[in-house]
Amino acid sequence: MNNPPPTGPENPSAPVVAVTGAGGAVGGRVARRLARAGVPVRLLGRDPSRLPELPGAVAAPPARYGDGEAMRRALAGAHTLFLVSAHESPYRVREHTTAVDAAVAVGVERIVYVSFLGAAPDATFTFARDHWHTEAHIRATDVRYTFLRDSLYLAGIPAMTGADGVLRGPAGDGRVAAVAHDDIADVAVAVLLADTESDDTRYDGFTYDLTGPEAFTLAEAAEELSRVTGRTITYLPETREEAYASRAQYGAEDWEVAGWVTSYEAIAAGEMAAVSDAVPDFTGHPAMSLAAFLREHPDSYRHLLTTN
Repeated sequence: MNNPPPTGPENPSAPVVAVTGAGGAVGGRVARRLARAGVPVRLLGRDPSRLPELPGAVAAPPARYGDGEAMRRALAGAHTLFLVSAHESPYRVREHTTAVDAAVAVGVERIVYVSFLGAAPDATFTFARDHWHTEAHIRATDVRYTFLRDSLYLAGIPAMTGADGVLRGPAGDGRVAAVAHDDIADVAVAVLLADTESDDTRYDGFTYDLTGPEAFTLAEAAEELSRVTGRTITYLPETREEAYASRAQYGAEDWEVAGWVTSYEAIAAGEMAAVSDAVPDFTGHPAMSLAAFLREHPDSYRHLLTTN
């Protein structure tokens, strides 16, 4: 009886998936899941020392998105590029387009791009506009693509809460269906494996919203944080002027502060309230709720715990 060919490192002709941000929260999770599935993985990251050691995975030469020549070297021979967005900067769209052009130049056939919920040229959240421009560039190239538009990360909810127990921002009574990193990775791997293992192209040209199972207000998030921390956590709705003033202490550049503030304003505008079934549809398990995330990740709110 003939055995099927292996899909791991024993089969060098198997399609290689290049994973960017492989030392980060999303890319690292995706790389680990692909390696466990026996997929040959090319690991890309800004800091090679942060890249995980995985069976069947090879670290690419260091390359920044904005360095086209380095990206071409790093992506040569890859079949699919899993593209996690670059760190926010005034030049992020240019960096993304350079990376995409490098992938196309060396024959990458498919790009799975991690975008953002509600990406649009006029999105309230300024960083979501970067994602729309990146999507538009990918659409204009001769490459197969799938866009995964994730909502805010669940991990961001406690992170946005100050040690003083106040979650502050101009989100009004708007709702956000925040999503877990693990759920994003699970969906991404389902999309990647569909093509890698069986030449399944049914996800080509589609955009999927990735959200949690429910949309909650920041006041409700504060209540949930109060339950798990045992102290009173409150939500303070700010005006735009108050939001800029309260963040002035960090000394960040104007474009970065605008991104922070407009993320809350996008919640107030209803641009993050959508709830999608993509996570359960792709993975077969429910999307993680805020309550479940906090139970499973106590380190996420450790800075809020009272000390005696």
